[in-house]
Amino acid sequence: MKTIIGLGDPKAVKKYSAFLAVDVGRESYFNRKFMGVGEESQMPIQTLPHLESDAGDNISYDLCMQLKMQPIEGDNTLEGKEEDLKFYTDSVYIDQARGGVNTGGRMTRKRTIHDLRRTARVRQGEWWARLFDELIFMYLSGARGVGSDFIFPTTYTGFATNTLVAPDSQHILYGDGTSKATLTVAGIMTLTVIERAVTRAATMGGGTSGLPAIQPIKIEGEERYVIVMHTYQAHSLRNNSTTGQWLDVQKALATAVGNKSPIFMGGMGYHRNTVLHEHRAIIRFSDYGAGANLPAARALFLGRQAGVVAFGSPGTGLRFDWHEESRDNGNQAVISTSSIFGTKKTAFTIDGASRDFGVIALDTYAVDPA
Repeated sequence: MKTIIGLGDPKAVKKYSAFLAVDVGRESYFNRKFMGVGEESQMPIQTLPHLESDAGDNISYDLCMQLKMQPIEGDNTLEGKEEDLKFYTDSVYIDQARGGVNTGGRMTRKRTIHDLRRTARVRQGEWWARLFDELIFMYLSGARGVGSDFIFPTTYTGFATNTLVAPDSQHILYGDGTSKATLTVAGIMTLTVIERAVTRAATMGGGTSGLPAIQPIKIEGEERYVIVMHTYQAHSLRNNSTTGQWLDVQKALATAVGNKSPIFMGGMGYHRNTVLHEHRAIIRFSDYGAGANLPAARALFLGRQAGVVAFGSPGTGLRFDWHEESRDNGNQAVISTSSIFGTKKTAFTIDGASRDFGVIALDTYAVDPA
């Protein structure tokens, strides 16, 4: 006899919930390259699993600042002069998100040879991966930007009460000029812009400054950063380098220590310990320049722990839930999926001001070369 797993069968629910999680992990840009689990992760995006088995809708995490006291020398008294540990706290909220597929009526399913349950799983896996990537790009950028090719509308302000927060003044650089209004058509993405970002990351914060320093990603004992830029910015970079310069950047990628790491895979180049990537979902704008009419894109210079993603279990022990039901007197088969999660850019309030932790925005003029 043939084994049949019917609509809504618990075995199918658990099986396809697990398959969906695998699909999303494989399809998601950030999950494949830049995500690690736990607060000790060396990757740009931390996955916080604290609420997968515990109740609650909020996770708090701390930044402990470096010590900066002057040493007590000789036999001078240390008692009473010890420095206190300074902690700053950030938090991320989680909420439920859901999507669904109606596989049609009995005759629709009868007329096709496709396994509609499997097809629904694959399509929803792609949808969830895109959803997560878009959210992470928006949160790291602190804006939704323009463009109609997102799931989320241009009016979107955030998920699970985690609002989108614009970069602070220390964590944004421009292709030219010093502000959104002073950007010109000459302010494209160049190696000079990348050099400025690396220099800013290497010298900003830490020590006695009272500001957190961007922590590099550690790969095989070496310190690395990542830049993800829009495809338009990548085009400018490739076509405005001097003779041989872009070729050197590509060669450096092939010979860098740790080049088999996920953060290197698919990279377009490597410069000053920074792996260069491009992606079409980088946030774009249309209101830069003195006339507020220039197109621009916000590349992301990433160090360790630039953002967080927190998950809560829907009760199955998995990050995704799969639900099947029939409608219209059993004629239609509907499959819905859900996940409980939250994501945001890591930022800490220091001396009354919000400070980004692991990301610098690189805003440059960016136009479709076609």
